[in-house]
Amino acid sequence: KYKKIAVIGENANRSLVVGGGSSSLKVAHEQSPLEGLIAKYGKDHIVYSLGYASGPALYGREEPSKLNADSLIAAASEVAKQADIVFFIGGLNKNHFQDCEGGDRQSLSLPFGQDKLIDALLKANKNTAVVLLSGNAVSMPWINKVPAVMQGWYLGSEAGNALTDVISGEVNPSGKLPFSFPKKLEDNAAHFYGKISYPGDSVNQYYKEDILVGYRWFDTKKITPQFSFGFGLSYTSFDLGPLSADKLTYSKDDVIRVKFTVKNTGSRYGAEVAQLYVNDPVCTLPRPVKELKAFKKVLLQAGETKTVELDVKVADFAFYDEGKKDWNIEAGDFILQLGNSSGNISQKLKIAVK
Repeated sequence: KYKKIAVIGENANRSLVVGGGSSSLKVAHEQSPLEGLIAKYGKDHIVYSLGYASGPALYGREEPSKLNADSLIAAASEVAKQADIVFFIGGLNKNHFQDCEGGDRQSLSLPFGQDKLIDALLKANKNTAVVLLSGNAVSMPWINKVPAVMQGWYLGSEAGNALTDVISGEVNPSGKLPFSFPKKLEDNAAHFYGKISYPGDSVNQYYKEDILVGYRWFDTKKITPQFSFGFGLSYTSFDLGPLSADKLTYSKDDVIRVKFTVKNTGSRYGAEVAQLYVNDPVCTLPRPVKELKAFKKVLLQAGETKTVELDVKVADFAFYDEGKKDWNIEAGDFILQLGNSSGNISQKLKIAVK
């Protein structure tokens, strides 16, 4: 379909198995994303431009690139303008103050002027997809302008093949985020309370978020993240059917068996991860608005429906009661919630514990 594919970005052709301290690997070979795309589509159809430069991968100190950022952006924009489709492949890269031991990131933003580059690429060619290779979240001021974003993490020696399989559609992605991506740094629990919470005063550090870690913080404080815990799209679509339980009232020693259907409503084989959360509406101690208690990855052909059963112990609803110095399950109502991320709940069911 596309005669000319532009690949832009340093991470498309940079070794990402080295640097960062203990995360360095010694591999027999490493296939870059650029090499993977060339192997798939042919050298005649791929054109590459650096776009930005970070300098050599050094542990413990910074050495920025001496290349001119504006000239790199101009050259990349010209390449993008002549292409049918653009893949920007950027992110972090294990340099000091990136995903690196002994040097925490100093900003949630993409480094090395990548946000500016993405804006320029979009002006040159609106058919620009963003592929991020990183160990953590980044802010995305361009999120509403780009048609597609892929979070690739660090993929090791077979990065090129892995990314190309997903980009080409040979493999249908089914990954789910293991933590929430915030819109801005201050939305994170650790940063919300200021420097005394993180990074501390070099002697003391206070965990003011208490038990509200991760998605529990975002959901309970009603802070909308960029992407919720458990989020992840696919090249097909799914529908979660009605949620039911084997009983509506349980004792504290019981096991709850819930049942629901998952249907592939799209046109190709894929996988969905159904996630079961629980809410304790009335408790003597503060609790998260919901907590993940079970999940199931379901693989389905196009149009196929499967019935899923999950077992959850009532004992897993317990919280640690400092007054009793023990785990405690208080009698009362609990709300089971079914969805495909912490931010997308489609079914709810009330049960009681005696």
